[in-house]
Parts: sequence; C-alpha cells; structure tokens
Amino acid sequence: MNTPVLYGPIGRAVRKIAPFLEADALGVYVAALSMWSAAIGGTVKVSSRGSSRPVLLWSALVAGTGRGKGTALRAALHVLDASLGRFLATHTTSGITSGASMVNHLWEQQEATAETEHGRDVRALVVEEEWSEVLRRVKRDASFTTKLRAAWDGATLRNTTKEEAQEVRDPAMALHSHITPSDWAKYVGESEAAGGSYNRILPFLLRSVPMLDDDRVSLPEVDGRELPDAYGWATARPRVITLGEDARPLWRIVRRYARILGETLPEAQAVFIERTAEQTLRVAACLAASECAETITDEMLAAAFALVRRSVQDAVRISKGADAPKAKRQPLSLADKVKARIAMHGGAATSSQVLPYVGATAAEVKALPGIVVTVEREGKTGRPKTVLTLRDDTPVYAEQPNEAPTPQPASAERDDVNRATVVQMDAYRPALTQTPEPMKRSEPLASTNPFMALL
Repeated sequence: MNTPVLYGPIGRAVRKIAPFLEADALGVYVAALSMWSAAIGGTVKVSSRGSSRPVLLWSALVAGTGRGKGTALRAALHVLDASLGRFLATHTTSGITSGASMVNHLWEQQEATAETEHGRDVRALVVEEEWSEVLRRVKRDASFTTKLRAAWDGATLRNTTKEEAQEVRDPAMALHSHITPSDWAKYVGESEAAGGSYNRILPFLLRSVPMLDDDRVSLPEVDGRELPDAYGWATARPRVITLGEDARPLWRIVRRYARILGETLPEAQAVFIERTAEQTLRVAACLAASECAETITDEMLAAAFALVRRSVQDAVRISKGADAPKAKRQPLSLADKVKARIAMHGGAATSSQVLPYVGATAAEVKALPGIVVTVEREGKTGRPKTVLTLRDDTPVYAEQPNEAPTPQPASAERDDVNRATVVQMDAYRPALTQTPEPMKRSEPLASTNPFMALL
C-alpha cells in the first residue's frame, strides 16, 4: 500500500510533531487538511470543467477504539489553531443530527455575521468524534442525506418547515468524523453511498503505531510564519485556483483512473470512488492555497492523487470488511526453519523430528550450512538414526507464532533500552515520482486493468 506524501507547510508541520505522537501521522495530516479547507472555503474555489467548485474536504478516520483517532485530531488542532486565528474556536460544531439542524446552524451564523466588517460568513467545521451515534439518529431523517450532498456541492440550502424560511447560499461546511470499521459497514452502506451521500467522504484506515516510552513530552511548536501568511492570502479576497499546464497530463491520468477502476470493481466497492477525480482536484487546490498559489502544479496534483488513491484503497478494504492493514509476516527460510526445530529439541533433533515440519528432503537439509549431521545407534543391535545439530557458531532463531524473527545487533538492543520508540518519518517522505505518460486511449480495457495494481 502506497504511502501518501505529506506535502507543503501542513505536511512539514505534521512530520515535525509525528515522532512525539502515539497516532498515525496520516490521520493528523487528513484532519488538518479538512480544517484548512473549512477555513478557506468561504473565499477559495477551484475551477472544474469551466465551473467553480468548493475546495471543501470531508474526511473520516476509520479505526478501532484506542487507535489514535482522537490523538490525531488534537495534533491537527496543534498544527493549525494558532495559524487560523479564532476560526476553529468560533466555527467548530458537532452533533448535527438532521438536515434541518444543519441548515439552521449555518443560517444562524449567516445572520450573526451579516452586519460585520467582513460580511456574511457561512463557514463551518463539523467534527463528529462519535459519528456512529450521529448516523444512528439521522436514519430517521430522510432530508439529512439530501442536504448533506448539497452542502458538499456548495449548493443553496433551505429550510421551509420553520415559521421564517431559512436560506443559505454558497455554504462552506467541512465534515471530519471518527468511526470504527464495523460501524462504517453498518451505517455507511452500499445504498447510501450509491445515492451519493457518503461517497463524498474520504475514509482513511489508521495504522497502529508503537507506544512511546514517555508520553509526558509536549508537542514541539510548528513554523509560525507560513500558514498564517497563507491563511491571510486565501481569505483576503475571492480566489479561483486552476490547473497549471504542467499538471494536465497527470490530470488526464487521474480521470481515467477513477473511470477504469470503477468499471472493474464490484458495484459495492465502485460506488465509493466515483468522485475520485474531483476529490483529487479539491485536495490539490487546498495544497496550492497553503503555498499562496492560484495554480496547481504537477507536484501538487501528484501529492493530492497519492492521498486520494490511499483513500480509494482504504474504501475498498473497508467494503470488503477488512480492518486496518497489518504488517505481513515474512516467511522463514529453510535454514531458519531447520535451526528452529533443532533448537526446540534442545540442540539435537532426529530427522523424523525435523523433515516433516520443514517441507524438505534429507539431502536438502544436509546441504544447509551450519548443520552437522551424525548417525547414532542405540546399542549394538539398535536401528541407526540421523541426528541433526548446529555448529557452535551458528545463530539460532526460534520460531514465532505470529511474525518472523528479526535478529538485532547487540548495540541496537542496548540503545533501545533507554530510547523512546517513535514513528520513523522516512516512511512519510517518499520522493515524488515523475508524472506518468498520458494513456494512449480512453476506451475501457477488456481484459486487463493497469490501475488494479494501485489497489
């Protein structure tokens, strides 16, 4: 599974604090991008096929209880809170459990800001840390999913059931939620996604991370210059972000990726990736705004595509009923298997105690380096038996039930005693690859699909 690039000033800030977190750095990055999109959503749009679209990013961190969803959210607040002034303190809400309450919240904010210096403000960040509770309630409100789709599209929202009709134009609401894989499968079903309600949300399965030896260390301060300047630039006046010419070859690849992959996957999985192209464009526009740029470069689009592609992979995994990705067990070599069986029997094992368990012939085992083969006989008339032992200088690796053993140098073991275990950030810094060549044809492929390799 590919690792997304943590791009730009937000990515750099996340990489700086990640070694001090018991959370997946990707979760911090995703939560921060949703917050950033809500903060700039009132003034920044992105051009999509000749029309301006919102840059709002809706995200869901999908992981079991205690897997760092809340830690990732608090770390994202640490990254952006000071840079966004009072936005997060005054525009964050939760508990939106009906379509009417969603419109009412935005309308009341619109009315409260209509006479202010900067005019009406319909930005909102909805954070649902217990999203399953919200989804359980909204099933009784048929209008909720309809208004949810309109809010993501930036379309006009209306409440007509109240004494005073409420109307909110150009809403700028971003949703960030936390949910377990089982609740996602239960409440975010195929029918809801097929209607377009929940495939507007980018889900991300969080990986487990090592526990820090010392959790009393506070998070380091992030660079306090880039993001405040970018926020001021993005909110100073309306801006429309467009694709640069160098990004258009990759943009054609992005659009074909979604279409061809959607035609290949089962319908229950394909419905969750129908908006891959637009999600990529929105992420890229947010990354451009974080660098005070009105043009999306090839590098920005590649970073956005890597992030959305990871969400596509996770959406497919969740729809299959999978949990967060686990480390794959590396198979033991024949030599390690034999050595482990010999060690299990106290350093000397007969061929009958080894061969049936390692899947090899006697000749193959005898040819292994480090194995000493002797023939012993019990008494004068006893049957001879072949005994396998290890040379004195041969290391022994014991078989493990769940994972392959990895020998550690003695110096590394001594260092680990007094050193906190932290996230290794090299995993979050893959170099951006060159833009792939555009595909020669756009028609569906009959037998093979090159994009399946990306899942």
